[in-house]
Amino acid sequence: MTTPRTFELRTYRSAPGRLDALSARFRDHTMDLFARHGITVEGFWQALDADDPATGTLVYVCSYASRESAAVAWKGFMEDPVWQKARAESEVDGPLAERVESLYVTPTDYSPMR
Repeated sequence: MTTPRTFELRTYRSAPGRLDALSARFRDHTMDLFARHGITVEGFWQALDADDPATGTLVYVCSYASRESAAVAWKGFMEDPVWQKARAESEVDGPLAERVESLYVTPTDYSPMR
């Protein structure tokens, strides 16, 4: 029997008016860096607030071979000078996210996604 992958559900609440910039940073910089560091993205979703279409919630799911491999991948990503530069440049006018949440989960034995 194979060990199920570890998944991470990440939720970003964008700063007011910064959702497009947050999405652009993922699109233009982060996705390539994730791949370089072994962070497999399963999908992205966007939930917009009705009162302000420029502020919203961005959700994505990553997968890893194990919780330990997730820790190694994130450490490498956060220490990557290319990421540090992209983050600094994208936040010249302030942070892109007000809140970031992370939840690690593992599939049940009856989950179609293992």
